Amino acid sequence: MNFRALKPLRVLALFLCLAALASGCAGKSGKNVLFQAATIDSLSAGGLDGGVSIGELSRRGDTGLGTVDGLDGEMVVARGVFYRVAHDGAVNVIDKGVRSPFAMVVFFSADRTVAIPGGASLADATDALEAALPTKNLYYAVRLTGTFSQLKVRSVPGQSRPYPPLAKALAEQSVFELENVAGTMVGFRCPKNVGGLNVPGWHLHFISDPDAAGKRVGGHVLAGRVGAVTAEVADLRQVEMVFPKLGDFDATPPAGEAQPIKGEAVGHD
Repeated sequence: MNFRALKPLRVLALFLCLAALASGCAGKSGKNVLFQAATIDSLSAGGLDGGVSIGELSRRGDTGLGTVDGLDGEMVVARGVFYRVAHDGAVNVIDKGVRSPFAMVVFFSADRTVAIPGGASLADATDALEAALPTKNLYYAVRLTGTFSQLKVRSVPGQSRPYPPLAKALAEQSVFELENVAGTMVGFRCPKNVGGLNVPGWHLHFISDPDAAGKRVGGHVLAGRVGAVTAEVADLRQVEMVFPKLGDFDATPPAGEAQPIKGEAVGHD
């Protein structure tokens, strides 16, 4: 390569890239860069084999959500810890070797704090978040920390081959009613134009603080009412997506053939 033919800034950029590769940092996402593994269409169609490891996801974000190999429970990522909420409600920290068929993670850095009144329903809370957004055309990450007077959350059981469509797996979900619980709710708002890549609207998961016995509860959030919470929102203007080589992603039906998912997000116009 003829470095003399390159402009000084380009030479600097090239050396920075080479340095990143040499240091092993090229595989790590920056702050407020959304990293998504697979698509919601592939998951909806029954592509439930894990394609991306939790170890890789941990290099891409410290906040997020998803599921695990075989759709065996709900995944909640809060402050760098990857939790699995099982079908029976049990919570464990996920081993880095476990793989995920669908996940969204980000290194969260808040751009704004949104006031949400105590006692607000989940729908009222997401309305308040919507009203604070500078535009409806971006992805957003959200983190609510504090107390929740009521929460309805769910988890799903592991599936066996041949994997069913997601809608059939969701028919076997367990629903848990929580009251007066402290913890962290994390999630994302996807814009309307995401097509089969994701579900428009707010998608939220919850993980509680440990109780006196060290146990946690959580899952995919279906409904609820907040107590006293701090709500932070991050603008996501950059998205990185990987289509997994491992698992059954390549064999799932093309976009448009997957069955739609109902109740997966709190939608807004």
